[in-house]
Amino acid sequence: MENLISRYRNVTVLVAVLFAQVLGLAVQVKRSSENESSRLIRVWVVNAITPFEKGIVGLQGGVGNLWRNYFYLRGVRKENYELKQQIEHLRLEQVRLNEDAEQARRLQALLGFKEQFISQTLPAQVIGSSGSEQSRSIYIDKGGHDGIKQDMPVITADGIVGKVLRVFGTTSQVLLIDDQTSGVGAILEKSRLQGVLRGTPAGEIVLEKVTADETVQPGEKVLTSGGDQVFPKGLPVGTVTKVSTASDLFLNVRVKPTANLSKLEEVLVITKKEERMPSVATTGGARAVDILAQRLPSVPDKPAEVPKKQSSAAAAATPQLGTDKIKAQPTGISPKPMEGNSRPGHFRGVATIVAKLFNIVLPDIAAFGAKDFQQAAIIQRMVKDLNFPVKIIVAPTVRETDGLAMSSRNKYLEGDLRRQALCLWQAIQAAKGTVKAAAQPVDAARLKDYLRKFIEQQPDAKVDYVEFFDADTLQPTPTICRGTQM
Repeated sequence: MENLISRYRNVTVLVAVLFAQVLGLAVQVKRSSENESSRLIRVWVVNAITPFEKGIVGLQGGVGNLWRNYFYLRGVRKENYELKQQIEHLRLEQVRLNEDAEQARRLQALLGFKEQFISQTLPAQVIGSSGSEQSRSIYIDKGGHDGIKQDMPVITADGIVGKVLRVFGTTSQVLLIDDQTSGVGAILEKSRLQGVLRGTPAGEIVLEKVTADETVQPGEKVLTSGGDQVFPKGLPVGTVTKVSTASDLFLNVRVKPTANLSKLEEVLVITKKEERMPSVATTGGARAVDILAQRLPSVPDKPAEVPKKQSSAAAAATPQLGTDKIKAQPTGISPKPMEGNSRPGHFRGVATIVAKLFNIVLPDIAAFGAKDFQQAAIIQRMVKDLNFPVKIIVAPTVRETDGLAMSSRNKYLEGDLRRQALCLWQAIQAAKGTVKAAAQPVDAARLKDYLRKFIEQQPDAKVDYVEFFDADTLQPTPTICRGTQM
């Protein structure tokens, strides 16, 4: 190296001098731009270092995106999957609720129930009241000349007041609801129990004809039921303040009216009511059991006496008269196993609805599907217990080509959910094959455990119950043989 430099000393010195001059010029010379000027040496340094800085920044951004999009979002993606599963289950639940609501509306339209709506009212001024504690009434400044008629309902913005008792030319007498001779059909808002609202000599209001085996909570709101054909249904009446036992049969339910009957100044007289048939498109989503329990005619006040020779089974099957709700409970067959445990009170409501429907329609034949075997068995027993002249036909389940049961709910299943639903039919076939191939009765517990695991292999399948039972009593059986129901 030393020989090379000494050999080309002149050239080396020349190159060094030229480099020094160029470096000096770069330090001194400035490059002008639109806004400012920079020294040439700075431009060179920036151009040399910038690519390395860009590479470092890009690497840093890539690592950050990887962290945010993968490691950080791993939990979010799992949560998103769980939310999607919940949405699918909620959609199925919505389908079930929509079907129940549509069934209630169709049944309501079938039976020809009518709703009463307030169409026209007339304001009136209170001009006087009765001077006796035994007769609680008021007088208003509107009479026959204004279109007022007897038995027209009178209300305020707070609730009902009474009904027109007598009509004169320019005035009318209104009987208040706290008068002991008044009577208003009423219904409890939550429990849907019905009764008759009457006044007492002390000026209190009580709800009568509520049986002692029912539960009424203080604070529950009381509404008009529409059964008295005077007040439209659903108007506020008052609030339950006290509940006590009046006799062995009925409760004493005291009600505080929502309208202040002692300080009435202005009232509204309902001069016109409209009756409308329910529309399937506009009727609200009421349950069928509520529709029937609220609107069917009430039964006699006096309980029916059971003949001494009548069997205990037939006596238990007889509807409980003396209440505004008839409750049918078939005997000799228990609704509690299987679906009854999952939906308490469901089959009692079904039996009540069907019993009232049979009393109204008086059919010769009624068909039910074998897909709801427990329901069909309970209806058959109820018809036998109550001696309904109706022939019950249990129609077999109709299935698609792949085995899925045809129903109004299953038709909403699509894609992967429909494919998973086939596990029910496959489980039925597997149980049939196991029992058919066995030389001895099959242990029910072991087969139920196998079927439960088989069904729950599907990601969205959740088993409520798997049961093998006797077709007559619906009671579970410990062993399975041919003829046992699943």
